Amino acid sequence: MVVCTLHIIALKPGVSVASFLSKLREGNAKPVFQAKALRWMILPSNQSAGHLLGRNKHWDLLIGLQAGTPLPPRAVADMDDVWTASCGVSSQALSGYAQLNAKLFDAATPPMPFPPGHDAASSQNLELSSELREWCAALPAELQDRPVSMLNLLAFAPGKKDQYKKYGVEFSSRVGANYGGRPKLVGRVIEGAEGRAHEDGWDEVAFVHYPSLNHFASMLASTPYQEVNQQYRLGALKDTFILCVVEIDDRGELVAKQLKHKL
Repeated sequence: MVVCTLHIIALKPGVSVASFLSKLREGNAKPVFQAKALRWMILPSNQSAGHLLGRNKHWDLLIGLQAGTPLPPRAVADMDDVWTASCGVSSQALSGYAQLNAKLFDAATPPMPFPPGHDAASSQNLELSSELREWCAALPAELQDRPVSMLNLLAFAPGKKDQYKKYGVEFSSRVGANYGGRPKLVGRVIEGAEGRAHEDGWDEVAFVHYPSLNHFASMLASTPYQEVNQQYRLGALKDTFILCVVEIDDRGELVAKQLKHKL
């Protein structure tokens, strides 16, 4: 097991993503991944909510660094705020992340139309809501068919971790995999490590790939997924949040844009 530290970062007004990333490189910080935050898919209901949602904070970036790689001082000076979680992950998963990511991004995944049908009142229970549908429809065209990643923070209800494991099995083998959902990094939040995630009561982290937002939304709208969601996931969690991000290169441009141009 190795430690990966995740930083959700809000930049100071006037600081560009490209400028911030250049200061990471100047300080010899080499992220495992770097991504632009798009939106909260699920808001935390209690844990870390004051920090993450207070003062109507706008979060710009998600940066993943190996343990022992600090954020350089010049980059820190450009940050308005940061929320940090450290998690223990498989060394194989961390070392093979770039290769797996390239494979997922370059996969010839058939496009998926946005699902029709009845919408839930809210997406807080990981259902397709009218608000989420409208947000997806209003996205720029360059984002609508691009791969996205979902950062999941999980806090288990007492005695329910094994129940959530059943959800994980169903997701990876069937109800998520059928829509291109693929966990890229999964780990346990580390006690005493950098960040407040453990003190705030979070247990695990999962960073999950989807070929597009349409694939994600279609999964939420599907009956098989919702059956598994209701049976295994909802009752197993004391709290959770999901942050949707798109991975970017050192210039702040979409990674998938260049990869798709190679096809």
